[in-house]
Amino acid sequence: MTDQADPTALTAMTDKADIVQRFLFALEVNDFDTFEELAAPGLVWQNVGLPSLRGRSTILKTLRRAEGKFGFAVKFHRIAADEGDTVLTERTDAIILGPLRLQFWVCGRFDINDAGQITLWRDYFDLFDFLVKAPLRALPGILVPSLRPKF
Repeated sequence: MTDQADPTALTAMTDKADIVQRFLFALEVNDFDTFEELAAPGLVWQNVGLPSLRGRSTILKTLRRAEGKFGFAVKFHRIAADEGDTVLTERTDAIILGPLRLQFWVCGRFDINDAGQITLWRDYFDLFDFLVKAPLRALPGILVPSLRPKF
């Protein structure tokens, strides 16, 4: 037995983490072509505690309807992939509504198929943090732009 890691396994893990990062960064810039390329046709989007969305086309319609109404930003703190099909993230997401920037912590699970497409996008976050704490942190930034939350 060797202590050396299999280089092909390490490449696969890096590739899977890269897929997830590209997927979420595409949402930041409304790059729906990249999103569609990386999303499996049967993609399931779950925000735990809220209703799930099923199907790439349904999710794309929802995201396109939101285009121009609010912005999205993401900062990755940790990303972990294994030799299986799952990538885990710890990150801060921001929902941007004009001058209001709601930032909140998110833990995500992304399952990736052999074609390199995401089949499950499951996010866990604290609803109290999103609905109460994030707005309280963001409100001063409306009056004083230099106080807007930043990553």
